[in-house]
Amino acid sequence: MATSDTEARGAALLMSRRDLDFLLHEWLDVASLQARDAYRDYDRETIDALQTLAQQVAVRHFAPHNRRNDVEEPSFDGAEVTVNPEVAPALRAYFDAGFGGLAMPTEVGGGGAPFVVAQALDTWFSAANAATLGYAFLTKANANLLLAHAGPEQVDRWVAPMLEGRYFGTMCLSEPQAGSSLADVLTSAEPQGDGTYLIRGNKMWISAGDHGLSENIVHLVLARVVGSPAGTKGLTLFIVPKLLPGGSRNDVRLAGLNHKMGHRGTTNALLNFGEDGGAVGYLVGEEGSGLACMFHMMNEARIGVGMGAATLGYTGYLHALAYARGRPQGRPVGSKDPASPMTPIVEHPDVRRMLLASKAYVEGGLALGL
Repeated sequence: MATSDTEARGAALLMSRRDLDFLLHEWLDVASLQARDAYRDYDRETIDALQTLAQQVAVRHFAPHNRRNDVEEPSFDGAEVTVNPEVAPALRAYFDAGFGGLAMPTEVGGGGAPFVVAQALDTWFSAANAATLGYAFLTKANANLLLAHAGPEQVDRWVAPMLEGRYFGTMCLSEPQAGSSLADVLTSAEPQGDGTYLIRGNKMWISAGDHGLSENIVHLVLARVVGSPAGTKGLTLFIVPKLLPGGSRNDVRLAGLNHKMGHRGTTNALLNFGEDGGAVGYLVGEEGSGLACMFHMMNEARIGVGMGAATLGYTGYLHALAYARGRPQGRPVGSKDPASPMTPIVEHPDVRRMLLASKAYVEGGLALGL
């Protein structure tokens, strides 16, 4: 795909390709990872081509509805969730381009790329539209947890559709009465004797918790098997899909949407599990190992959220710099001629100081994240 001048200007306001190239190739030398068998296909030419593709998809499909995501929050009418209609085709473009499974093993259909490369490419999408990327971001972390801790049949059933972008994923930890204190989780799991469990409880602040953007939603739910001890040692992890393998609706219901200050285009849900008897859940790992398993997704999310913050700061800096270069006001210190042309504010020492401080923070933050 050729890049037009308009797209090039738009990309220049999202991220600095020059800085990303420097961090990846001159500082981190990611192409040296090609010496490892797992990454033998990822030379500099391939990585650069992927970055060009990410830049184009971000500019064409993510950036145009960034503002719309902010002003048209997802809504819930008591039956269905309505999301900005530009979100679904953007995510389709993201997954069709292969970014959904880029850093996952080739054996499961992924691209086998170094994780650092995938993180760098996602900066383009985060800068263009962090809220839309949120759905893919959670899905990838969900799939990575299952690759690490689920059984082969579970990987075949749930991970493959997530790599294709047909299923999306969530993490369900917090509860209304407990907040982020996981020792106080009350959601229960009752074994059914056939390998399944009935899940009953409530989960709050679940990003991407409900929507119509995918064929199914794979919830990863922390719950306490009946009879388990109090505290975090009694927590177990379960796959609780919105739709069961046969296509019938699981006993998972959206009770309402929360309204956040940021990421307003990503649904944020209160979910009720088991209102009609119990939601069917499938054990991941062993009973009592739930928090250890969940940390796999939590730690990936921490890296991703940190990268997202650095990326948003970076695009903010680039927008501020462009504004300062094009906004005339005042004249240089010492100028006595009121008829002389005004100077761009980027020439004013205090504006330059603020811009340079921003530049230092965002470049350092991005380098630290990578």
